[in-house]
Amino acid sequence: MAPKSQQGKSLGGRKKPKTVRNKETLSVSEAEPMNMENMGHPEIYPLLLTTKTQEIFNCRVNEDFTDEQPYKLIKKEDFFADFHKRAAVSDFYPFKKIIQEYPEDELLLVYDKDFKYGFNFYLIGTEEGKENYLNPPAVSEEQEEQKELKEHAAEDILIYKPPVSKPWVSLGSEKEIAEESVKEPTKQITYMISRKRSAFGAPIQFSDQNASSVKDAYIECTAYPDKNFTIKQLEKDVGMQAVPQVKGTSTQTRWTYPKNAAVQYYPREFLEKEKETLGQSKPFTDFLNNASVSVEIALQQNEIMNTFIDDWKCLAEEEGTFGDKTDTHLKEFQSFTDLHSLMETMITCVSWHPDIYGLIAVSVAVRLSLEDRVYFSSKLLLQPSLILFWSFSDPIHPQLMLESPDDIFCFKFCPTNPNIIAGGCINGQIVIWDITAHVDRIENIKTGGNRSKKPILKPMFLLEPDSNKEAMYIRHCAVSSIENGHKKVITDIHWLPDTFEINRIGSVFENRSELCCQLVTCSADCTICFWDIRPQKTLTPQPAEKKKEETIEIPFDVPTTFLHLDLTWKPLYKIKLSKGETTLDHCPTKISLCEDHLYKAQDKLLAQNKVIKPEENPYQNLESGLANVLKPIDDFCTKFFVGTEEGEVIYTDWKLERDPETGRLMTKKPVNLCTVHDGAVHTVQRSPFYKDIILTIGGWNMAIWKEGVTTGPLLQSSCAPKRYTSGHWSLTRPSVFYIGREDGYIDIWDLLEKTHEPAQSQNICITMITSIKPWAFSTKQQFIAVADYYGTLHILEIPWTLRRPSANEASSVSHYFEREVKHLEYVEQRKKIREQHKKEMDLETEKIKLKTYQKSKEQLEAELQMDYESYLELEKTILLNLGLIKMTDRMSLIDVE
Repeated sequence: MAPKSQQGKSLGGRKKPKTVRNKETLSVSEAEPMNMENMGHPEIYPLLLTTKTQEIFNCRVNEDFTDEQPYKLIKKEDFFADFHKRAAVSDFYPFKKIIQEYPEDELLLVYDKDFKYGFNFYLIGTEEGKENYLNPPAVSEEQEEQKELKEHAAEDILIYKPPVSKPWVSLGSEKEIAEESVKEPTKQITYMISRKRSAFGAPIQFSDQNASSVKDAYIECTAYPDKNFTIKQLEKDVGMQAVPQVKGTSTQTRWTYPKNAAVQYYPREFLEKEKETLGQSKPFTDFLNNASVSVEIALQQNEIMNTFIDDWKCLAEEEGTFGDKTDTHLKEFQSFTDLHSLMETMITCVSWHPDIYGLIAVSVAVRLSLEDRVYFSSKLLLQPSLILFWSFSDPIHPQLMLESPDDIFCFKFCPTNPNIIAGGCINGQIVIWDITAHVDRIENIKTGGNRSKKPILKPMFLLEPDSNKEAMYIRHCAVSSIENGHKKVITDIHWLPDTFEINRIGSVFENRSELCCQLVTCSADCTICFWDIRPQKTLTPQPAEKKKEETIEIPFDVPTTFLHLDLTWKPLYKIKLSKGETTLDHCPTKISLCEDHLYKAQDKLLAQNKVIKPEENPYQNLESGLANVLKPIDDFCTKFFVGTEEGEVIYTDWKLERDPETGRLMTKKPVNLCTVHDGAVHTVQRSPFYKDIILTIGGWNMAIWKEGVTTGPLLQSSCAPKRYTSGHWSLTRPSVFYIGREDGYIDIWDLLEKTHEPAQSQNICITMITSIKPWAFSTKQQFIAVADYYGTLHILEIPWTLRRPSANEASSVSHYFEREVKHLEYVEQRKKIREQHKKEMDLETEKIKLKTYQKSKEQLEAELQMDYESYLELEKTILLNLGLIKMTDRMSLIDVE
């Protein structure tokens, strides 16, 4: 089902005609043009001409149109040629019907310098109006005299002229008012409460409990003092001045227009006699003799050197691009929006084409929650899930549209063959496309002199008519099996470099084919899978009859490059990030493999084009690594970084180890695990300048890690005012990286300038930024692609200060990381010293407590013995007083006791 185009706006607020687009035909309903009938000129049709249209029709302002000749006759053939070339984009398209019905061959176009009718040009649509303009009627002498009298009277008496109403022309102010209007800042929260099926109809019993006695019954949010609001002002110095009271009054006096009382029309000059007398005078002659020497020296200096040169600019090399070196802001270059989608979409992933200039691919997904996706599942099946290819040469129409079974959340170009694209779906499937057959249709290689070839895209309206009518949708070559793949959304995907490959147990071997043929993916189902796109050899060969029965007819527009993988593609190797002690597992969101063996994609492509023929399929001729005896790579680092949904950063190994008790292969325990971020980690990226420096972004903060340092991050930022949503390293400056926020701002960090906060923040859009991807075209031109939650792709130009590194920037940043590593080592040493000191203090405290306890015990025993003897004496005294015993028996009683 082809998407329908939506109504848009052109320059100057003029509305475009509504268009309805199908796969086969394109019909345009013309809008009724606006004339000046309410002003008494129904033959005049005002219009706005852009600079491009003025160049096409040779009607440039101040060049072709002047005050002496502010009009031009244009032939109808030129209008029809422009309609055929630019269609609805043409500025004369709303007046197509008027031009066709015009009786003569030439129409009159007039330049409206004072914007009398609201625009810079107007078109005369009748032959009578053209003749009245070119040959105006003669004015009689009486009318001229009356006109002069009225003009003289207007100088002394102000005549009131009622204003003339003009038609309302929208310039887009309604949209600006809507954007600036106050909206409700708080978001509406939706809660969904459900019960188990077994609990339906069961009686409900409510009871009270003490929140302090039950574990995790409540969360205490203690307040902390804010120093910004606790400062007391002790003294304030304020300047005071007494001024008299001012009162404004007015009088009813008649004010007249001011006029000059005297005017000097000719300059005052010397007479001829005065000139001769002055020229022969001695003071004038002496003045000329003294001043002539200085004037000659000044003239000679102006000829020898340029006195107006800027010496400060000569200290550094000049840049030919637009903008000053002091400018540090990102500049809007271009923007793309998909107007053909019927549902609200967002951009999930962005990737630049490695070879073609100005070509960028974006994946779009429907903006729906899980409950809404289930509710609108029937409509989503009719809406195609696409990857759109946008070009700088045509910002309206996508160059290609790749179809997929479900919404794509991540995709990557193959480094050794950019025509191969792999993506991960929301349902856990992997999709792969081959656009080799469509590259010749949009690519145009231009050569000039000794310059190297650079692919450049053709605009859609410059293509042949037959090719322009073809459908732009490209079906996928293969999709993975649903039963054997991921069970949840795929959050990240990477191609393994062409220098190595792995087998079914995670061992690393050399890659003899020098082609990227393996993938790694991570998903929300707590698994990381490795995939191989080559055909696997089966142990038991299938009979020929069975193969004939299983053959399926393939559509003509689907390439057979990866037909062997369609619906049968299974992971080559799978690992699960288990927590060990509990039944829960880590949920990975982003991964970053060790890239010790870096590759250059452009060099590989040049070598590949020389060896492989276009008509051959290299992936079908390759056999899996299991069928060949390959050389293992022993010293290869198989450890990698993983970011999770809980904000954890894990450094683990993908190779399996045998359990000493059971002998089974199992996943190794993580080498290091740190919980630094307070939200899901959505960026784990290695620095393009340092192979052991990793940037992680998640929640409200970011962190920089060094591989091999397990004590913690080298740098950890404080909480940002808004949640971070995406980030990326700079491609040319080692100390710069970009971070997108949920409020539409981009934080630009420069470690050489500030390390505790961003160097600058710039607003890009009004909604959440979903992806950031820079691209370095040359040393003088770099772009950064910023995608937002509303489906708009912003292309920004990076200024000179953010793309040009200083002389010693790489070494300075490297020294900074080394100092941070030493600082962490010092902190660990201080922790050990403090722990040892604490143990010694605890031992001394225990000894003192033991001595005190023994001494107090002896004193207590002595006191108890004394109290017992006193008690006996008291008891005997009481008995004697009562007469129960005799005095003679007292001694015997004492002896007995």
